[in-house]
Amino acid sequence: MIAGIDEVGRGALFGPVVAGAVILSDEAITALTAAGVRDSKQLRPLMRKRLAQEIRAMALSCQVAVASVQEIDRLNILQASLLAMKRSILKLKPPPDLCLIDGNQPIRDLLIPQQTVIKGDQTSTVIAAASIVAKVWRDELIVRLADKYREYDLSNNKGYGTKKHRQALQRYGPSRQHRLSFTPCQLSLPLDLT
Repeated sequence: MIAGIDEVGRGALFGPVVAGAVILSDEAITALTAAGVRDSKQLRPLMRKRLAQEIRAMALSCQVAVASVQEIDRLNILQASLLAMKRSILKLKPPPDLCLIDGNQPIRDLLIPQQTVIKGDQTSTVIAAASIVAKVWRDELIVRLADKYREYDLSNNKGYGTKKHRQALQRYGPSRQHRLSFTPCQLSLPLDLT
């Protein structure tokens, strides 16, 4: 029972960081590899969405967890990402025997054996599956939030710091869902003239 774990949204200026954790059978890994599962960043949105549905249908267990904007600002983005990953792992039923973690940072205080895999989303189907599930879940959340925060063009940028998003930050300032610990959001805050 090997779980793949990855996070998405680490570089965004807006919204939570989201982690996916997936356990796949050997048969599911073979089928999903043939279906085109690979690093979520290399897939077009419609393909990601279709593959996310297939992954959820075939997975022995599939979970998503978040670390909030407030947690990102309080802990820092790396620690918040690791927290979201840990939360996603702890939701898996049954628990895995081994966790393959994308990147080079182990998750502290995880009582399940783990192995970090640099560029794991490019080399491991189970990690890539986790990245796809997390990316689709996060993108859908940001699109829902885009109705409330229309000025930031979130439907198009998914919370990342595009030129249009940065211009909106300068014009309107940050929202409650912006990461104030990130420099572009700090630069948009009014100066304290006292």
